[in-house]
Amino acid sequence: MNRKTLFISVAGLLLLAFAAAVMLYQQSASESRNQSVLQREGAPVKGPDDAKVTIVEFLDPACGTCRDFYPLVKRLIDQYPGKVRVMVRYAPLHAGSDQVVRMLEAARYQGKFWQALELLFRSQDRWVVNHRSQPMRALTVLRVLGLDMERFSADLNRPELVQTIQRDVQDGRTLNVRATPEFFVNGRPMPSFGYDQLSRLVKEAVADAY
Repeated sequence: MNRKTLFISVAGLLLLAFAAAVMLYQQSASESRNQSVLQREGAPVKGPDDAKVTIVEFLDPACGTCRDFYPLVKRLIDQYPGKVRVMVRYAPLHAGSDQVVRMLEAARYQGKFWQALELLFRSQDRWVVNHRSQPMRALTVLRVLGLDMERFSADLNRPELVQTIQRDVQDGRTLNVRATPEFFVNGRPMPSFGYDQLSRLVKEAVADAY
């Protein structure tokens, strides 16, 4: 190999190494940027607080796919005991769902967010009609939780509750959330939608973190 050929080969390797480094940096920067808008203090969380892997899910309680994925996400938490948690953010994309997520947040103020979410998922056919949320029907469903309804009604109009949902909606727009459910695992978005893809991301994140 003459010097010219050697020089070209070395230059090519250096360019490849540089390109790889740039890609890794961009991916890391993107994940860091995502983390700054993904996790909201006080958002509903299932799983241990000290888990090193966080699945952030943007969901709409009127979304049938969100309902179907709910037990699958719980399965991932159980699959990696103590290592994985899920944080819920609101993405009320269905008509009328903005009022229903306010009900969920009001239920959270009484420590019953997860019970309310599971109940709404189980009874989704009763309060979602033609892909449109019917808030009054959803309210009827939630009454069986034994909530303090006077406090619940007052909480629905609390400025901080409204601000929480507005922030979730804005963060969803920043992250280009256009459909639900949308998942991010330690800041990384899914390459394509599906449970296998989500499971693979969680597996890789657990391997990296532990």
